[in-house]
Amino acid sequence: MKPKFAVRYVGSALLALGSAAALTLPAAAAAPGDTFASPEMLTAMQRDLGLTAAEATARATNEMKAAEAEAGLRGVLGDSFAGSHFAQGSAKLTVSVTDAAKADAVRAAGAEVRVVARSSVQLDAIKSTLDKADQHANGVSGWYVDTVNNRVVVTAKVVADGEKFVKASGADASAVTVVQSNEEPTTLYDVRGGDAYYMGGGRCSVGFSVQGGYITAGHCGRVGTATQGFNRVASGSFRGSSFPGNDYAWVGTNANWTPRGVVNRYNGGTVAVKGSTESAVGASICRSGSTTGWRCGTVQAKNQTVRYPQGTVNGMTRTNACAEPGDSGGSWLSGNQAQGVTSGGSGNCSSGGTTYFFPANPILRAYGLRLVTS
Repeated sequence: MKPKFAVRYVGSALLALGSAAALTLPAAAAAPGDTFASPEMLTAMQRDLGLTAAEATARATNEMKAAEAEAGLRGVLGDSFAGSHFAQGSAKLTVSVTDAAKADAVRAAGAEVRVVARSSVQLDAIKSTLDKADQHANGVSGWYVDTVNNRVVVTAKVVADGEKFVKASGADASAVTVVQSNEEPTTLYDVRGGDAYYMGGGRCSVGFSVQGGYITAGHCGRVGTATQGFNRVASGSFRGSSFPGNDYAWVGTNANWTPRGVVNRYNGGTVAVKGSTESAVGASICRSGSTTGWRCGTVQAKNQTVRYPQGTVNGMTRTNACAEPGDSGGSWLSGNQAQGVTSGGSGNCSSGGTTYFFPANPILRAYGLRLVTS
């Protein structure tokens, strides 16, 4: 029996978030029942900002209340509003104004006040001028409104390139600072079940996102094989692979790719992945793959042994959903529960056939991976 899916890849990656400096937090914690951040966010704050659980809760509470205060002040301050920020090491919000007569209103709201030369409206107008001159921004990586220093900042590898850009834009150079920066921004991409990925001259499909990458079919690549995403951008490499005997693998992704707990339905939408509870024989099941998209059928049998020319694979699930070469490694779902990754089969989506998948839970256990859910 021929395996029906050619080997291929999809890259993935994690969004790297910079951690902010920790604030000196107020002693008062949130009142019981107050919810200013989800448990997931509070956990991430502890991890990335180096906070204790109490500090993360207090910080989220303080910052949300400060945001509410700022929203009220904007209407009072009008065109004199020049932005707000938390000074490093302080938990008290600082609000900048161009009109000293408005200082008392800021203090009454419980914030520090600072009088500056330029309002937010003026700074935004300067940035808008730079935006319109994008065609002259050779060697420049970006520009932004710097509320803390009441200016607009242009970042460039060579300061002279940034200065040339500012001059060409016609913006008020006295309000713009050019900063040397080695930043080379790149776009970030999502890893989704069913999307294509490439490896060398082949193509396969993503199974399910896991922390640090995604699972897929083992016959799609060996450990160390480099991968590219659906858009041919480098995405990572195979960190584990088992075939024959089994048919599973996992790909670790780089910082340009973010694993998401969704599967591509190939109709413009996605299906959220909520877990990996295994469905019963006879249950409806659908699969996603980069060749034939979203196809459905039923589970016909479990613990199937399949003899491919390359070797025997044990422990698979048999279905009557169709698939074709390139769908290998793709996602199988019952409802919103991850079931497994496409291995092979017979037939095609014109004449129908039998398709096998390797169950997801044994793959997660084999590599100690954690499924990304929505």
